[in-house]
Amino acid sequence: MKYQPINKELFIKNRKNFMSEMKPKSLAVFNSNDIYPVSADSTLPFNQHRDIFYLSGVDQEESILLVFPDAAEAKHREVLFLRETNEHIAVWEGEKLTKERALEVSGIETVYWLSEFDKIFFELMTQAEMIYFNTNEHYRQAVETETREVRFIKETKDRFPAHSWAKSNPILQRLRSVKDSIELDIMQQACDITEKGFRRVLDFVKPGVWEFEIEAEYSHEFLRNRSKGFAYTPIIASGNNANVLHYIENNQQCKEGDLILMDVGAEYANYSSDMTRTIPVSGRFTKRQLDVYNAVNRVKDDATKMLVPGTLWKEYHVEVGKLMTSELLGLGLIDKADVQNEDPDWPAYKKYFMHGTSHHIGLDTHDYGILWEPMRANMVFTVEPGIYIPEEGFGIRLEDDVVIRDNEEPFNLMQNIPIDPKEIEDLMNS
Repeated sequence: MKYQPINKELFIKNRKNFMSEMKPKSLAVFNSNDIYPVSADSTLPFNQHRDIFYLSGVDQEESILLVFPDAAEAKHREVLFLRETNEHIAVWEGEKLTKERALEVSGIETVYWLSEFDKIFFELMTQAEMIYFNTNEHYRQAVETETREVRFIKETKDRFPAHSWAKSNPILQRLRSVKDSIELDIMQQACDITEKGFRRVLDFVKPGVWEFEIEAEYSHEFLRNRSKGFAYTPIIASGNNANVLHYIENNQQCKEGDLILMDVGAEYANYSSDMTRTIPVSGRFTKRQLDVYNAVNRVKDDATKMLVPGTLWKEYHVEVGKLMTSELLGLGLIDKADVQNEDPDWPAYKKYFMHGTSHHIGLDTHDYGILWEPMRANMVFTVEPGIYIPEEGFGIRLEDDVVIRDNEEPFNLMQNIPIDPKEIEDLMNS
């Protein structure tokens, strides 16, 4: 792994918290992701399933974590199963976790090779009455591929039909949404790497550069700072491309007078950052561009202040809509009649700001979190309002990653990333 070792106390604590929520006489199993094929002998780079990483720190394919608080033998309350390495694997694929190294990473003392899983699993299932399956219940999931986890669930239900089963996901949704201080430090590192990329780009952009060249500048800076690269597919959208919310082609030339909307973020140690900045290709905003920019920035600042313990996500978005309505009226993009006659299910402001303002962020860019439960301290949310004006040929979105805190103002993990338009202009023209 490129990233520095993570304190195993994080994973020990995460497992303890998970097991405290399990029902008596139950065990839970978590599988690594598959390595997905492309064609011929090509595969996509391995990307670990975030749940097994969260609970163990293991960042390796074909790994299984089993937790069983009521196991007859203490050594089987936490068990890792790993792919056994050999000289051939070492030569062709490099280092894999040894049992000793797995203990250092995870804090788990009992480690078996994967070949022993069926035998040990059967033995422990004879002691258990219930198994927790790790289904994907994220509100934005749209999975068509049969995953390693799904295959395991099918096989286990066939093999042990008399056992009852439960879902790991509701427990993980709550646990993962509230970040440990170690996690917050890692997320700060991801945001700091993103800052380095943005400052590099400010020095690079000028009329005539291509969107993919800007993408390459970010990639270069991320990789040289121990990141695997982008936390999600980057958006480098110049001119009217910014009005396509998920524009990812990044293949157009940046023209004088245009703006560039850049929605990018570095990952670090599997944790995501998520930043959006909008900058002028020529190094100077026009008056109209600046007016819209400042309107978006005011909404962002006011929306950030609302991220406090007890806030409900749905009500928060209603209040942000009111802020945006006021700004759009001031910009002349909507009028009072538009507001008076608006459809309650699609308010007038949605014509120019059609997406949500905030989502959980952490190990996943759109991270775990139960949206109908009140916000809590140490949850991390993006704040990303935008105004999109196709008829004027530009769109502006601004986005930071913000930690909710008890009895304090929210903390912006991206507070050092330039956002003031004057500072951006000065940096681009220095």
